[in-house]
Amino acid sequence: MKISSRFTVATHILSLIATQEPPLTSEKIAGSVNTNPVVIRRISGQLKKAGLITVKAGTGGATLLKPLDQITLLEVYKAVDSVEDGELFQFHENPNPNCEVGAHIQGAMEQTLRDAQTAMEQVLADKTMADVVDSIRSELV
Repeated sequence: MKISSRFTVATHILSLIATQEPPLTSEKIAGSVNTNPVVIRRISGQLKKAGLITVKAGTGGATLLKPLDQITLLEVYKAVDSVEDGELFQFHENPNPNCEVGAHIQGAMEQTLRDAQTAMEQVLADKTMADVVDSIRSELV
């Protein structure tokens, strides 16, 4: 199982907006992420909808709407990877109800997987974009 790369790309976008001189266009961001500008525009649109950035059409670029220390990684994650409570992990469809394992696997695993999602979300809630940018800057020294 993998979580999509949208979350890490979103943190990359926000880090660039915070650290680079404007205007920061989708083309410039795409060059850093090493992806197509269309991907950047799509994710930027999700960040805008979540109230994290503003985007000016054309070559106007993007700017942060909140200070980095007020943007949690959980906010970023939820902006681009919408996962409902208890829905991070998916069960395979239609296990055999006539099999003793197939009939009970979901019930046996449900709470554990909910707890795992809650733990992951708590870690993300405890970290901010300021932590990410500070870590990037410390690597540059």
